[in-house]
This record gives sequence, C-alpha cells and structure tokens, in this order.
Amino acid sequence: MADTVTLRTALGNYPHTRALKQGEVTSPEVAFDFVDVEPIHKAFTPMIRQQSFDLSELAIVVALQALEAGKPIVLLPAVVAARLQRGCLIYYRGRGSIEDGAIAGKRVGVRAYSQTTGMWVRAALREDYGLEVTDMQWTTQDPSHLGEFADPAFVQRDETGKSLPDQLRDGDIDAAILGNDLPKDDAFAQVMPRHRQTDEAWYDSHGYMPINHVVVASAAAVRENSAAVAAAYHLLCESAALAEWAPGSLNPALFGTDRLRKPLNDIIAACTQQGLLAGRLDAEALLAPAGAFL
Repeated sequence: MADTVTLRTALGNYPHTRALKQGEVTSPEVAFDFVDVEPIHKAFTPMIRQQSFDLSELAIVVALQALEAGKPIVLLPAVVAARLQRGCLIYYRGRGSIEDGAIAGKRVGVRAYSQTTGMWVRAALREDYGLEVTDMQWTTQDPSHLGEFADPAFVQRDETGKSLPDQLRDGDIDAAILGNDLPKDDAFAQVMPRHRQTDEAWYDSHGYMPINHVVVASAAAVRENSAAVAAAYHLLCESAALAEWAPGSLNPALFGTDRLRKPLNDIIAACTQQGLLAGRLDAEALLAPAGAFL
C-alpha cells in the first residue's frame, strides 16, 4: 500500500469543514497539515505567488485572475464560502441617506477593487439599477493579491490609513463595501434597503448563492500526488454532507463540475465587464484539469 501523503492546507473554519478539520472523515491516501491563517484572505497572496500550500481556500476573483495569468494552480469544483451580497454596500446615517441605490456619482470605498464581494455588489448595481462601474468613484485600501494586476484607471488608492467605517464617518467616502467585517452599529445602513428580498429572488432564479471562496490545489501537488488531492476533495464533500446549519440559513457549500459551470461563466462575464479579467477564460477549460483526476 502506498504511503499516506500529507498536504499542507489553508482552509477556513466553517460548519462544512468542521468534520474534515477535526478528523471525523479520513482516508488512507491523504492526511492534512492544516496551517492556521486568520483571516483566511492572508493565505491568498502566498498561494498564488509562491504556491505556499498544496491546498488552499481562495477568493474566486483572485483564483480567476491567477489562472488567467498562468499561475500554477488547479481549480477544484469546491465552493466553501458564499453569501447574499447586496447588504454589503452601506452608508453612514449621520451624513444623510442614500436612497435605494441612488449611488451614481458617489465615492465608494472597498478594501481592494479585486475583492470578490466588491465584484458581486458592482454586478448587482448594474443588474438592479443599470449602473456601470464608471458611474461611481472608487477608492481602495489594498492592491490585488495578484501582483500583475493593476487597478483600472478610474480607481484611486486611499492613503489615509483609516478603516472604511471611519472614512464613512468622516465623510471621505459616501458608501463602502464590507463583508464579514460589516459594522453592527445601527448608525450604518444598507444602500439597498430591500437587499434581502432581492438577493433571495436572485438566488431562486439563478440556482446558486453568489460564490466567494473556492478551493485550489498547487499544480505541483496535482502533478505529484493527484490521488491524494482527489481524496482530499472527496473528504471535503463528505465533511460538507455532515454539516449542521441553523434553521433558515442557506448552505453555501457547492461541489461538482456540473454545478459550477454556470456560476463560473456568470462570474467570468461580470469580471470581464468590470475590468478584472481580460476575457480569455472559459468555465469548461478551467474545470477540465481537476475533472481529469477527480
């Protein structure tokens, strides 16, 4: 029997990864050296620039940019983070309201232009209100995880060092896009007040939750240990099947080539429209390498 292969892995803590990370699902073909990266987005740059992990969670926009740039990673058909996105666009009540998406001409801050949540919010503004990315003024705090990507010319870098909520309070920007770090303070409000209803209708019509993070493998791990990578993928599927979700919550986990084909093509189209991709990608080609050994 072949020796068990250990894969160096960066993966967040979710209900659907719990069984895997706690060793409740196992395989003789693979073991995991879980690297604690908090927050998980700090794993993205080392993964796409140095392939510091054999397996890593990766924001979908970062993954697509890296694949278009020819980085040696392989996309696995595994979504580990997704959420309804329209509620992530907020303003500060103390400086007046922004009525129901009336954000044209406003200054909007986001951590990075290539941040996946920002991509989804911009796509929603286009779909719901007919707004193009150039209809707003964009400011960012961080560059892309991919060194080769330069922000479009209409994006400006904020040099104040302030947090996005502080920029809102001080009037430096009119609105901001945040994700897991959305402030709980009711001094902030959503720009799209019916965001939940609209998001749920979008979910019903599209059949999937907007994808944030997927799992990728380094090309070296696939080349040298494809059976172990395949075993890891199937264990992740098993772990997700054991997840316990709160009543009424939406399960973000999504696995399988057939289920990812449409979401990927939708995301590629939105990224191309927003200047995040050059438009050379296709879901079928992206999923083919993993499909060859899974």
